[in-house]
Amino acid sequence: MLLAAATTAGGCAVVYRVGAEILYHEETLPASRTVADVAYWDDPAADAEKHRLDLYLPVGEGWPTVVFIHGGGWRTGDKNLSVGGADIYANIGRYLARRGIGAAVINYRLLPGVDVMAQFDDAARAVAWVHRHIAERGGNPARLFLMGHSAGAHLISRVAFEPSLLNAYGLTPDIVCGVVAVSGAAYDLVDEETYANGSLPYFEKRFGAIDDWRNTVSTLPLATPEAAPFLILYGSKEPDGLKRQSQLLDASLDRAGVPHEVVVVPGQTHARILLTLSRDDKTAGPAVVDFVRRTVCE
Repeated sequence: MLLAAATTAGGCAVVYRVGAEILYHEETLPASRTVADVAYWDDPAADAEKHRLDLYLPVGEGWPTVVFIHGGGWRTGDKNLSVGGADIYANIGRYLARRGIGAAVINYRLLPGVDVMAQFDDAARAVAWVHRHIAERGGNPARLFLMGHSAGAHLISRVAFEPSLLNAYGLTPDIVCGVVAVSGAAYDLVDEETYANGSLPYFEKRFGAIDDWRNTVSTLPLATPEAAPFLILYGSKEPDGLKRQSQLLDASLDRAGVPHEVVVVPGQTHARILLTLSRDDKTAGPAVVDFVRRTVCE
């Protein structure tokens, strides 16, 4: 069996069929190093399923932490995703923890139950919770990284760029040490070349109820020189529109003077790159580990 991805015209929503033996390599972690279903919003108004995160904890103390946000076209996805026995996101958490990097894999509310502006807030709320509580588990809150795939990369870029999101929780983007954006989408919804494959209706369906949605939902206009360093990853076999979005992020960070690196992962598609994030013998996982280990937090 092969792992295949069926993407929408916009290239964000992902449907998997997985033969785990092909690309999935299971990482193990003692149960004592995993904390499941932690509420990052403890309030009667919170969503009992979606305002939750799972922690994957290295041994020792003072380690960096990655807050990971899943993709799924803003409408689907869950931190507990399991396909063909492959628990995709949990495995990324275990992989990082085994290499001395804590991970918080989060859920967030999905469209159409909320709009994307509420999703930005969920992401910021989760990041704020991790910053405030990770020291209780042994992590260093001054070494906090954001990471997301596809729609998740869009959400984490907004948290990194827009001060008001963390300001709402008494924090600033200065708490972010670095950002890993994997196969991101919707960074720039004004860009006409992105829609050359006919994907405009895909995004309009998701964001069209928001006034001036193409400008309002885009994140790149918010990039400033104060933003944290970025690692941009995308697969060489992704659709051109998705490649274009990562390239626009690269160009925007160049203009803003934000330190960043771009890694094009050979042979990988929008979906399969996820499985390579938890393998040492592929490009993406080691690139993330190396970036976190050597990024200096000011």
